[in-house]
Amino acid sequence: MSVQPARAGLTVDGRALSYLDFGGEGRPLIALHGHLSEGASFAALAAALGPEWRVIAPDQRGHGDSGRALEYTRAGYLADLLALVDHLGIDRAVFLGHSLGGINALHLAAERPELAEALIAVDTAVDLPDHGTSPLAFVLGFPYTAATREQLAAACGPLGPVIGPALRPLPGGGWRLPFHPQDTVDSENLVRGDHWKQWLTTDCPALLVHGLRSQVLPAEQARAMCARRPGTVYHPLDTDHFVPQADPEGFATAVQAFLARI
Repeated sequence: MSVQPARAGLTVDGRALSYLDFGGEGRPLIALHGHLSEGASFAALAAALGPEWRVIAPDQRGHGDSGRALEYTRAGYLADLLALVDHLGIDRAVFLGHSLGGINALHLAAERPELAEALIAVDTAVDLPDHGTSPLAFVLGFPYTAATREQLAAACGPLGPVIGPALRPLPGGGWRLPFHPQDTVDSENLVRGDHWKQWLTTDCPALLVHGLRSQVLPAEQARAMCARRPGTVYHPLDTDHFVPQADPEGFATAVQAFLARI
């Protein structure tokens, strides 16, 4: 079933925070995208889960239609999410996150456990060593704006066909990326570190969806995440890190099966 989301927003510290609300009377599920992505990446999942679940997918700070921020710390991302939850009047929700979104989801659940009915981490590693160079440093070679959509997509090289549909028109003419290259690297650098404490602090039901060919989450760490945290369901899929895009049907099936238990 095709789901047409409503785009809405709020203002947080003078910045626009935009989100997609896929609607319905179902229980709320807040879906958080990773770097280089946006809330619209969960459209297929929302279609699969409706009408039992109301999927709300924000464009996190600096992504999509949301405004750029001065910093991309965990505290900043969480402040945005708490403002969104308050704005929507949601007392309790399932928090799902991919990569960056997964880190933000598990930190939010650790800080505000009363809000988290369940946690779904999608190829989210809790031990992310800093090797000195960001794996997303390649985006620093991308221009943020260009005169035409075609020029901007072409300037993104092999990533152009993926990013092209998400490019945004500028009010005065021209086009921009759905993320700022320097902001992206700054944000990714701040994801690096040890998040085991936050992962193990929570005791709500959890699902770890793991891409078996992931460039981010090693199999040994994925197994340890499930073994060390009671109540965690492990669901492997034969994909790389970008699980929702690589196997949308398998991803939706894994999420549906987990949600049916809670």
